[in-house]
Amino acid sequence: MSKIFGNENRIMKKSFYFVLIILAVGAFDNSYSQKLLTLDEAITTALNQNTNVVKSTNSIAIFQAEVKSAYGNLIPNLSLGGQFGWQKVTNSERTTQLDSLGNEVTTGPTEYDSRYWSVSAGGNVTLFNGLSNIATINQSKANLESAKFSLEKLKQDVTLQTITYYTQIISYQKLLVFQQENLKYNEGLLNEIKEKFDLKIVPVNDVYSQEAQTANAKVLYLQAKNNLELSKVNLLNYLSIDVSQPYLFDSTANAYNDSALFNNSLENLYEYALNNRKDYQSMIYQLESVKEQSTIASSGLFPSLTANYGFASSFNNPANIFNQKVYSIGLSLNVPIFSNWNTENAIEAADVQIQNTSEELKALQLSIKSEVKTADLNLQTIKEQVDASDIALTASRESWKIKTETYNQGAATYLDLQQSYNNYLQAQYNKIYNDFNFVLAQYTLLNALGQLTNY
Repeated sequence: MSKIFGNENRIMKKSFYFVLIILAVGAFDNSYSQKLLTLDEAITTALNQNTNVVKSTNSIAIFQAEVKSAYGNLIPNLSLGGQFGWQKVTNSERTTQLDSLGNEVTTGPTEYDSRYWSVSAGGNVTLFNGLSNIATINQSKANLESAKFSLEKLKQDVTLQTITYYTQIISYQKLLVFQQENLKYNEGLLNEIKEKFDLKIVPVNDVYSQEAQTANAKVLYLQAKNNLELSKVNLLNYLSIDVSQPYLFDSTANAYNDSALFNNSLENLYEYALNNRKDYQSMIYQLESVKEQSTIASSGLFPSLTANYGFASSFNNPANIFNQKVYSIGLSLNVPIFSNWNTENAIEAADVQIQNTSEELKALQLSIKSEVKTADLNLQTIKEQVDASDIALTASRESWKIKTETYNQGAATYLDLQQSYNNYLQAQYNKIYNDFNFVLAQYTLLNALGQLTNY
């Protein structure tokens, strides 16, 4: 009998070790399969896969083609043409016709077959049209530069949104660890209070109160876990990445810190922003574009001069293709006398557009200053909040430790203990929350200054 039980024990031990090996390998595979997604990689992915960025990048080719087309208006054009015709006339009966002298002439059945070929080449070139062609070139260049700067501003906004999602994940990771420690503490305290209750050291009210605190801590832990997973989904969805794939996130990602940039006067920050904001530079080129549109509209007041040229040959047999040659060249002058006020309307519309774009540029300048000042004030305020939360966290932690000791000695009530612990929890939460806001405030100021691409 003892031999049988000995065999069973050996079998159970082997099975236990086998299960441990399987669990260890499974845990290793799970952690190994998770890919680390750093902040830089997330930003790069967003800039390469964001739909708006991709569409704006593709649109740059259109503006480049417009510049090429504007230059093409200065170059003579050329076109080739060809023509072929075939005609057959048959008359199966005798007919009577009058000749040139008025005499009747009778002819028999006739058949007439003719073929006709011709080739031609030619084109024209505008010699003068009131500087409209030159203005079109300048306008297309301005539109191209404006589109490039708009794309850069879009990339900065996408970068800021990616940073926001990423740092939010890091904050939720810290909150999850915090709530996990909170749950573990409350479960341990509950067991301790139950033991004291069994020894008649504490009243039953302490047990009920701690049970409620432990249940609440578990709810907060589950909520923190859910918030973390949702924040991961938000980031991966923004990056157009499959949300079913497991990813790890670098919790050591630090905020940008440039004291020379942040600790500066508002006037210097304003000047820096206006020199670096891509949307402001884009608007400047938009103003240049509408000014060129005014020149284009005014060209309708001036005469236009066009030169044309051509070559043609016609023949009835392909062997005689170039026996007959026709060369042509000419000038065409068009002097506008009355255009039904269309030119005046175009000029007026261009002038109004200049005025409106100038107002938009002024409004954007004021908006940029407002963004910079708001971002700078938020950063300074949050920096003070971070310092205050550090002090509060240290103080509340020490107060909680003291209350814990006095409660264990019976010199403090359970309510005193819970109050001190709740103060510590709030201080810890404020610390994590303020750290997240401080990181985000720094990047927000960078974006307001037009410096986010160089963080």
